[in-house]
Amino acid sequence: MTVFTYLHTFLAVRLAELRRDGERGDSPVPTAVIIMGLVFVATVVTAGALAAAKGWLEKLPTPADPK
Repeated sequence: MTVFTYLHTFLAVRLAELRRDGERGDSPVPTAVIIMGLVFVATVVTAGALAAAKGWLEKLPTPADPK
């Protein structure tokens, strides 16, 4: 029974400490908004690089017909 009393007291004190601490970090919403912004920028950059690469490849001459 002593172990249960000790665990109960330990958990009660620890939970009280956690509830008392008002500064527990930032909300996950701003972090998610920042990540979505970074994903959007990366998508735009990738699309731009893909379009530039396709345009560059279209300018290359085709091989001559080997007859």
